[in-house]
Amino acid sequence: MLLARKEQERNWIVKLSALGIGAVTVMLLVILGDKGTIYYSFSAESIGFLMFFIEMVIAVFILYLGIKYKNYLVISLILIQSALMLYFEVFYAHTIDVKYSLFIDQFSIIMALIIGIIGSLICVYALGYMKDFHEHHKELPDRRNIFFFVMFVFISAMFGLVFSNNLLWVLFFWEITTLCSFLLIGYTKTEEATNNAFTALWMNMLGGVAFVVAILYLASQAGGVMGLGEVLVSGKAIVLIPVVLIGFAGLTKAAQLPFSSWLVGAMVAPTPVSALLHSSTMVKAGVYILVRLAPIFQATFSGYVLAFIGALTFLLASAIAISQSNAKRVLAYSTIANLGLIVACAGIGTSEAIWAAVLLIIFHAISKSLLFLSVGTVEHRIESRDIEDMNGLIARMPKIAAVMVIGIAGMFLAPFGMLISKWAAIQAFIDAPFGFIFVIIIAFGSALTLFFWAKWMGRLLVIIPKQENLEKSIDSNIWIALISLAGLTAITCFIFPVISSTLIEPFLLQTYGSAAGLSQDNIIIMIMMLFMIVLLPLSILLPSRKHRHLTPYMGGMTTNADMSYYGAIGLKREMKLSNYYISPWFGEVKLQTLGIYICTGLIGIMFVMAAYAGVII
Repeated sequence: MLLARKEQERNWIVKLSALGIGAVTVMLLVILGDKGTIYYSFSAESIGFLMFFIEMVIAVFILYLGIKYKNYLVISLILIQSALMLYFEVFYAHTIDVKYSLFIDQFSIIMALIIGIIGSLICVYALGYMKDFHEHHKELPDRRNIFFFVMFVFISAMFGLVFSNNLLWVLFFWEITTLCSFLLIGYTKTEEATNNAFTALWMNMLGGVAFVVAILYLASQAGGVMGLGEVLVSGKAIVLIPVVLIGFAGLTKAAQLPFSSWLVGAMVAPTPVSALLHSSTMVKAGVYILVRLAPIFQATFSGYVLAFIGALTFLLASAIAISQSNAKRVLAYSTIANLGLIVACAGIGTSEAIWAAVLLIIFHAISKSLLFLSVGTVEHRIESRDIEDMNGLIARMPKIAAVMVIGIAGMFLAPFGMLISKWAAIQAFIDAPFGFIFVIIIAFGSALTLFFWAKWMGRLLVIIPKQENLEKSIDSNIWIALISLAGLTAITCFIFPVISSTLIEPFLLQTYGSAAGLSQDNIIIMIMMLFMIVLLPLSILLPSRKHRHLTPYMGGMTTNADMSYYGAIGLKREMKLSNYYISPWFGEVKLQTLGIYICTGLIGIMFVMAAYAGVII
């Protein structure tokens, strides 16, 4: 990709790579999906040295960027992290022997499917989008070869992360995702893009420093335990401190309060970047590591504090989304909110909570990637990402509107996956200590979610006078990605009981000794509901010979077909409809500031309780 300068070459490489990666991940499922956990042992000393060398090269590059842009916080963090890594390499690296550096189980297969299929489809979409992007922004240099190079490195790093059992390897791939996100967010090199990219960089570097400290602690105080599998079977009192440190790194990567601003700032990047960060890579790395370590958090005070941070993030981010009219910002805060729910499940750490968390990861990845890509397509056609400007999109872009309806329905309507997962999460919280607090937070947060999704869907489906169809010039690569993701959204809702029984439940059985899931009656009810609700987007696309158009009712005032009316003094005025955003109550600055203060305090409490080994059995 780095060497491919011609568009035709680039198209073939991306499409063949996407097809190959998707096919291999499906083969992985077919061949190893029922094999349980498989560990891979080989000599890793030379690989470990190579990884350390690459980490130092990355550190030098980040140091150069910090000096070039005079970002002293980034300079300080990279110097601290590099010093800690050098200290570990000199004094402890030779004493560490991880027998199994790689492994595969049902959870890593699920993550591989998300990364391989959704990530590859986003790259295919990017072929058409980036072509349009540079046609709209001729003032920017065409660096698409670098763009796609970094996109595929990002996907590669995610594969490495989810298949690594060695925490040193996890850290290596973790740092690559941090660097890739910086390069992609700052792709346009505008002042805003550069500033937002540095915000993402320093926030994630805070997590990177915590991760390195955790590794040093494991090396010096926990007998050099570096395998994820070994950590999980170690005593909680021994590994709780490093696990909380890694959990903190997960919070930064997953953009939880007080670190949510970097993900909102990432919206300045091209749409494929937003979709990749929000659905299948960056933020999923954060929740992945938290779910992996959930058995350690279970029944600990630190775990409950972590869960409360996630639940509070879910509530506040859902509330902030109500006040946003920018579609990408709505999607950003929705992502932060749903990741908060996954973090809450990981903090509780029971098998029921993790069943819900894994389902949330799956359904959120598919629906959110579909919505981001749809919004990017609409933005290029109507030259706006404001929800109010999407009024009557069903008349202007009927197929895109239908796809967006599927994506939005997947986020909040029964029986689509996100609602199933929230249902399961509430059931898990009920059985946990302080469960009633979590249930109240989730209930109110879900009500807020219903508000902002419903008003957006209503905007899309408003009937307005016939307008020009704007879909004729959409690139075929964009259609491939959108239709594939819409199909995946529906298919996963149909087959989620199979996903649960073949992948999630065996993973839980091996991790906890018990499985969890919805009852057979609930599954049957949800499947029946699914059949009925699928008729909504289908009915939009079905041709109809007879249309009955009614003018809007305005309390007795007569309106015309062109959405105008005559006022009291006989002047013709245009009728406008607008959603409620209730900014005084759900203002971004006010709620975000509140969340930053509270969650910063909670993180401090989490560390204090871990330091004193405050384990509640």
